[in-house]
Amino acid sequence: MSRQNDRNNRGRKKADSTIMNDAIRASELRVLGDDGEQFGIISRNEALKIAEEKGLDLVLVSPDAKPPVAKVMDYGKHKYQLEKKKKEARKNQKKIEVKEVKFSCKIAENDIAYKVKHAREFLEKGKHVKLRVFLRGREMANPEWGVEVLNRVWPMLQDIAQLESPAKQEGRYINMYVTPLKK
Repeated sequence: MSRQNDRNNRGRKKADSTIMNDAIRASELRVLGDDGEQFGIISRNEALKIAEEKGLDLVLVSPDAKPPVAKVMDYGKHKYQLEKKKKEARKNQKKIEVKEVKFSCKIAENDIAYKVKHAREFLEKGKHVKLRVFLRGREMANPEWGVEVLNRVWPMLQDIAQLESPAKQEGRYINMYVTPLKK
C-alpha cells in the first residue's frame, strides 16, 4: 500500500486488527520513535503530528498499558518483515510424510513379506507408515481377522519402528500407525 493511499485510509482498522493513526482513541499515549527514541507521554494529536512530519504511521503497540503505548513506524515495512519471518519459519518446518501399506484379511504369507519390505523402506527413509486392512463384505462381521493380520506384521517391523497407535477399527478399515525409531 502506498503512503498516499495509506493517508487516505487513515483511521481504519487493518484486517489484522492493528489499531493505527486516527483509529487510536486514547487521549494520551506513551510514544516511541522508529529509531528507538522516546517522546514520552504526549497527547494523541501531538503524536499524530510527529508521525505525519516523518511520513510514517502511529501504531498502537500496547493498548492495555496505562497510558497506552504507540510507536511511530512504517507499518507497511513492519508488516512485510513479519510476513518474511513467518515464511522463513514455515520453510524450516519439517513436513511429516505418511505412507500407506494396504493388506487384506486373506493375504498369503509371501505377500505379507513383500508389503512389509516396502513398509521397512519407507521407515528407513524416515517416513511414517499407516498399515491398513480393508474389510470386505462378511469380513466386517469378523474385524478380529484384520487385527490378526496386523499383529502378524508388527513383529516384522519392531526392530526399526515404534508403534504410534495399535490396531483399531475405523469404519471398513483396521488401522495401525508406526513411526521410525529415533536415532
